[in-house]
Amino acid sequence: MSRYRRYDGGDPLAPPVDIAEALDAIGDDVMAGYSPERAMQEFLRRGGRDQEGLDDLARRVAERRREILQRHNLDGTLQEVRELLDQAVLEERKQLARDAMMDDGDRAFRELRLDNLPDSTAAAVTELSDYDWQSPEAAAAYEQIKDLLGRELLDQRFAGMKQALEGATDEDRAAIQEMLADLNDLLEKHARGEDTPEDFQQFMDKHGDFFPEDPKSVEELIDAMAQRAAAAQRMLNSMTPEQRAELMELSAQAFGSPQLMEQLARMDANLQGLRPGEDWGGSERFQGDQGVGLGDGTGMLQDLADLDALADQLSQSYGGARLDDVDLDKLARQLGDQAAVDARRLQELEKALRQTGAMERGFDGELRLTPKAMRQLGKALLRDVAQRLSGRQGQRELRQAGAAGDLSGATRQWAFGDTEPWDIPRTILNGVQRRAGDPSGPRLSIEDVEVAETEARTQACVALCVDTSFSMAMDGRWVPMKRTALALHTLIGTRFRGDSLELIGFGRHAETMEIEHLTALDARWAKGTNLHHALLLANRHFRKHPNAQPVLLIVTDGEPTSHLEPDGEVFFSYPPHPMTIALAVRELDNARRLGAQTTFFRLGDDPGLARFIESMAKRAEGTVIAPETDDLGAAVVSSYLGSRGPRERFGPGSYGDFFGGRGFWVG
Repeated sequence: MSRYRRYDGGDPLAPPVDIAEALDAIGDDVMAGYSPERAMQEFLRRGGRDQEGLDDLARRVAERRREILQRHNLDGTLQEVRELLDQAVLEERKQLARDAMMDDGDRAFRELRLDNLPDSTAAAVTELSDYDWQSPEAAAAYEQIKDLLGRELLDQRFAGMKQALEGATDEDRAAIQEMLADLNDLLEKHARGEDTPEDFQQFMDKHGDFFPEDPKSVEELIDAMAQRAAAAQRMLNSMTPEQRAELMELSAQAFGSPQLMEQLARMDANLQGLRPGEDWGGSERFQGDQGVGLGDGTGMLQDLADLDALADQLSQSYGGARLDDVDLDKLARQLGDQAAVDARRLQELEKALRQTGAMERGFDGELRLTPKAMRQLGKALLRDVAQRLSGRQGQRELRQAGAAGDLSGATRQWAFGDTEPWDIPRTILNGVQRRAGDPSGPRLSIEDVEVAETEARTQACVALCVDTSFSMAMDGRWVPMKRTALALHTLIGTRFRGDSLELIGFGRHAETMEIEHLTALDARWAKGTNLHHALLLANRHFRKHPNAQPVLLIVTDGEPTSHLEPDGEVFFSYPPHPMTIALAVRELDNARRLGAQTTFFRLGDDPGLARFIESMAKRAEGTVIAPETDDLGAAVVSSYLGSRGPRERFGPGSYGDFFGGRGFWVG
């Protein structure tokens, strides 16, 4: 048997969720010092370019809640009763005035009674409970008051009763009394633990028409009834003392019998005992001018409870929070189907980030980015670097695979702009394989063409020394520094696997770092710039690869202020001590003797730093580049690529792309 349900929104042909944008944003936050878990949560809160985030949905929930409170008030039923009472009194006065056959004493007594009705609506209705109405229209209006009160009180506990019981007969009222009595018997039996599934089924067979929710068990029935009854109690709590007193007095007139209120009070007591965890004591402050009846007001209190629950779910501020906790049905009911679609896409995105290999939990239980995610982030950074380089030089995109033109043995599909030679055997084989599945196709198609990749000319041994002192974090250079390191690491790991890269961070002391460690490194606030220690580690790296071309890249925003003592202790002094400068210069000379091609990347505009860096670069026969912070990655990658070719093509401060474009190393 097939089952159908209402379509819940969204584009059925929409592509699967794309985590690329999320990974870029998460990577930036991780580099800024956030944990991957928090970075993911922050992205889900912000949302993407075309995707609402949790904060947007939470804002709409808050606006919806505020709108309900500021538009409505709770005296709608009292106003409606007052209007019916005024109508009944007016019709009665008309009848008394035109009835010429009435005894004058009787007329005077009736008019006196109508003139001296209490100001309180409830007291006036009670006062007229034994009045012998002379006008049929007045009598009908007064009966409507009793009927309205009964329907409103039932609508508070059973949604839709007000409309369903309009024009109800005595038989209908008797059926309701019987249902309430049977319901209370079932609830009390359940409270004692004496009920059976057959008791519930018999009750539903007899009175199921009163419960459109179609509960499948007594527990579901109690849940639905308790939520509505608790909302009715919160509505009563939200009224002013005067409104509450009026309503209590009027309730005795419901259906012209106090039995209804007795059964409802009994039902409320049973439900409160069975579900004490519901909010029975809360209240709200309604400030609008649009009155609502008891049933509609109770529905609004239920809406407010739903909105409060959604606000809590969307905040994700409790332990173990997951987006799966968000109730999509409630969200659609309160904010519309599109809001539920947006929340569902966020749920899918969270699952994709957790399940597609982008994140994993380490041995310490902490969530971290996987190597696969790091590669994706690095490729994105390389694309950004490539766009900056080609944009700066005004060059068209090229996709050369090497500098010297030596064949690497690898091939790839041809793309517009390629100038490498075709790999004829692979191209012909692709055409044959394609025609095996489609004999009517052309013998050779442009999709069949593969070109031969070429190798770069040299092997390089690269030491990237990045300043991790407190000034880098203080001046907003912390994240660009780490983005630069990741871009260079990805470039070497994907396109120049023969090169060897050492990442060295230097603050008060220096240390070699894996890329995962560097990208997750929190800002360090200890003072000190130990260039001496960083150069010691760089030269050790160069000596391990005697057959490679040494490349020394130094990113810093300050002069050396610390060095290593012979016993391994760190010496710090500001302004820089002459010994600190001398030791840094000595290690820089050692790097030059090892043949290192040195480039300093000076961040900041301090004249003293500029003079110091210029003199150091001149001594090392290197170059100085002073990029803007956003251009640091492009500058470092360009310098690395240039170091792998003829140096005479690059002047001091040049950003030149040795390969003439941005294609081959982006991949």
